[in-house]
Amino acid sequence: MSGFRGETLSWEISGGVIELKLHREPCNEIGSKTLEELENFCAALEAAKKSAGALIIYSAMPAGFSAGADLRELYRRSQPLPPAERLAAVRDFLHRIHHVLNTIDDAPMTTIAAVHGVTFGGGLELALACDMIIADKTARFAFPELRLGLIPGFGGIPRLKRDLGNAIVRDLLLTGRSYNVAKAQSIGLVSQLAAEGEALRAARATAAQICKFDRDTAIVAKRFIKKVPYEELRTEIEIFCELFSRPAVEEGLRKFAESTDAMPYLP
Repeated sequence: MSGFRGETLSWEISGGVIELKLHREPCNEIGSKTLEELENFCAALEAAKKSAGALIIYSAMPAGFSAGADLRELYRRSQPLPPAERLAAVRDFLHRIHHVLNTIDDAPMTTIAAVHGVTFGGGLELALACDMIIADKTARFAFPELRLGLIPGFGGIPRLKRDLGNAIVRDLLLTGRSYNVAKAQSIGLVSQLAAEGEALRAARATAAQICKFDRDTAIVAKRFIKKVPYEELRTEIEIFCELFSRPAVEEGLRKFAESTDAMPYLP
């Protein structure tokens, strides 16, 4: 697995650790280009499975880890299409992003999300695909999709339920509010808390420790304790698509896309 630098993300491998850096302004919104480059990363990840012991995903953007799906792009690309084609395009995007996150979720190496600032929607779903989340004290976590009449569509509900249970899913999903890092750590969402700007350093130290151990044992242990909830993930896609076809959702996306706020996703 050689290094790569794209428009929205980059990766490199050193000492048995892969580092995937997100660097799309303003806050790593996940649109078509990011998805394309994530798919390229997953193809490269396949070749690195035998040599890498850990993967770290982090952001170079000051605003945070990721604000989630690029809803402005989603709206603008889908609007000119007839309703059936619009829904088909959304479904295709969801299947593709699910494949990416399932690949990260099921990767044999230990995966770490090093997060700070905004970790919302699809950004939180990306972090949840990792084995552990290490967060600095600025991190905030939320599923704001309900404000648009939607549910998280990148696999967040099944993964959050797998890791933390239904009570946390209901609170995050139905209220749309954000958790600060202290709350996130208290419920078990965050495994390590770092000082501001220190999440990546802590993740690198953790990855170095992981790579000292027998890799085959770590792979077996991960397979035993972490199952990918494929059936529920498929159901989530169907529910999202059903909701997406409603006129109220289209109106909510229109208002979002036309907003002049720099970060309209903030609570």
